[in-house]
Amino acid sequence: MNATLLTALEAKYRGKHIVIKYGGSIMTDEEAAASFIRNVVMLHNLGIGVILIHGGGPAINAMLHRVGIESKFIDGLRHTDEATIEIVQMVLCGQVNKDLSRLISLSGGKALGISGLDAGIITAEKKTGKADLGFVGRITTINTMPLLDILNAGYIPVLSTLGGDKAGNVYNINADTVAGEVAAALNASAFFLLTDVAGILRDKDDPESLIKAIDVPQAEQAIADGVIAGGMIPKTQCCINAVSHGVERAYIIDGRKKYLLLSILHRNDGGGTMFVRRLKP
Repeated sequence: MNATLLTALEAKYRGKHIVIKYGGSIMTDEEAAASFIRNVVMLHNLGIGVILIHGGGPAINAMLHRVGIESKFIDGLRHTDEATIEIVQMVLCGQVNKDLSRLISLSGGKALGISGLDAGIITAEKKTGKADLGFVGRITTINTMPLLDILNAGYIPVLSTLGGDKAGNVYNINADTVAGEVAAALNASAFFLLTDVAGILRDKDDPESLIKAIDVPQAEQAIADGVIAGGMIPKTQCCINAVSHGVERAYIIDGRKKYLLLSILHRNDGGGTMFVRRLKP
């Protein structure tokens, strides 16, 4: 890794916060995962406060299949009954979270794996709507103090996305949503959603049509016009929410590309789609 680049990143971001949502197919690509984790450790070693937030859909699906529970989705969200929430908690907190913490340790970093249930980091309530999703939650508050304490102690927080209420209920919460809310609560300098696509495309069939930079009004219009559709809508809405509530920049990027994360932080471009509150004329 170029020493000049690392020096520049340290000067620009030391003492600041970067929130990264890690998930998708990168989690099952060993080479891409290892490269990404090395990038995270590099940033942490520069004195940058990296918070890693993860989902675990494929691992949850695999475990549900093993125990004979059918996976059901409504409008892209997992229907989560009592049996399913037990599996979700077991897989996210006991398997995926600890696997990520171990990978960070093997790459020379120090990680502390936690969930939103720990120290009341994520308070949630039942998500309501046209359909009953069971134990699927909507965030009511984010308590950032435990995350800051972990960072100040020299560790990388690795957060799984469960929340709880005062009655003791546990809720499964969309990881993209949690990451965006945490980034906003921390007033992070940058927020990254890692995917297995280049970013937002004007034409989904044309990889050369990447939208490199977009602001909130443009993103909202792109959703209304159908340019942003399907699974990219909730990711876009997370980025809109983040930059609307104090995050300097949010990015949707292809997490499989080596060193892309560092390159974007250094130059504010180089890949993916960057969101800001308002682009300069």
